[in-house]
Amino acid sequence: MNVQKSYEQDTGAGKLYLVGTPIGNLEDITFRALRTLKEVHWIAAEDTRQTRKLLAHFDISTRLISYHEHNKHASGPELIRLLHSGDSIALVSDAGLPAISDPGADLVKQAADEGIDVIPVPGANAALSALIMSGLPTDRFTFLGFLPRERKTLLEELQALQQLKETLICYESPHRVVKTLAAMLQVWNPERRMCLVRELTKKYEEAARGTIQECYDLLQEHPPQGEYCLVVEGVTESEQTSAAAWWEAFGLEEHVEHYIVQGCNRKEAIKRAAADRQMPKRELYNYLHK
Repeated sequence: MNVQKSYEQDTGAGKLYLVGTPIGNLEDITFRALRTLKEVHWIAAEDTRQTRKLLAHFDISTRLISYHEHNKHASGPELIRLLHSGDSIALVSDAGLPAISDPGADLVKQAADEGIDVIPVPGANAALSALIMSGLPTDRFTFLGFLPRERKTLLEELQALQQLKETLICYESPHRVVKTLAAMLQVWNPERRMCLVRELTKKYEEAARGTIQECYDLLQEHPPQGEYCLVVEGVTESEQTSAAAWWEAFGLEEHVEHYIVQGCNRKEAIKRAAADRQMPKRELYNYLHK
């Protein structure tokens, strides 16, 4: 059990501050974030070149150290050593809150395991900004980060998410957003409402509200530009009704073939069909191979 009292104890170690930085508009940084960046001994940055521009804009001269996905196994222990020696460190990502879809999560775990205080300094966040402007329900939501790149894995992930009732949020690059929407059309109801948000807080900020099909059609007419955040409503009543018995009209072989068409190999297709029918996969396999 590890109980952190952020401001009531002095362990002699430094503190790890998770500092939110702007996601576009440089004015979206708090006074507290600026003060923290000035007062810490080190700033651990995902991309030191990007962070150096931010620091120069606000005339901050704190020393930078690199911490990213490709050097975290070497850099992480060194940062922990600095924290134990009494140095405080501000962790920042390229934009927004660190440790969200970000290697900073590993450093946070290491610091917490070592008994080092981890202190959030809140700031801008793309996922929540997109959610609150989407017009979709905000009382319950699931953040998915970046969906899988490989088509088969992506379809399986969307299938697993199909029955969730809460609003779904994910990030996507301009190079993949059309493929992701096409996969959603294949697995989910094309009439699900969604909001396609791009370039948050920047000059060309845009929110397209419609159905998945309408947003897909929009990107066919206007090629994607900028980073995207996709906000999609949860399972619709019509999907719930059809999901309850969508496979009942299939024979066993047809049921398996349905998943093969979606990109599964035969072994995985049999496994998923057996799960639908709540029967042992070995029993289904034996029946199909009589």
